[in-house]
Amino acid sequence: MRRYVRDLRNHPTDAERVLWNHLRRRQLAGLRFRRQHQIGVYICDFASVEARVVVELDGSQHVERMSYDERRDTFLRSAGFRVLRFWNDDVLMRTEQVLETIYEALYRPEMDGRFD
Repeated sequence: MRRYVRDLRNHPTDAERVLWNHLRRRQLAGLRFRRQHQIGVYICDFASVEARVVVELDGSQHVERMSYDERRDTFLRSAGFRVLRFWNDDVLMRTEQVLETIYEALYRPEMDGRFD
């Protein structure tokens, strides 16, 4: 599993690269985010363990994997994490809105789900 995680970190998507540039080094709300972080049997795109927030980026392949994503999100929520999902295109074309949504979720626990 570690080798797989390392490979994911070394080959990020364009959207992952853009978002990571804004999340790393405690740039957002002073919180530490980890990329390709394992929680249970799942590897999350980004996670702030201290804030109990997971950020997932979805490409077109996720349309076909919605039931898998729902099971995954259910597990993550049961582990005490809030799950935020964004489409890759939103990260690339509306980066500031995505960052604002993540920031709000850090301080509004009722926020959970997909950015639209």
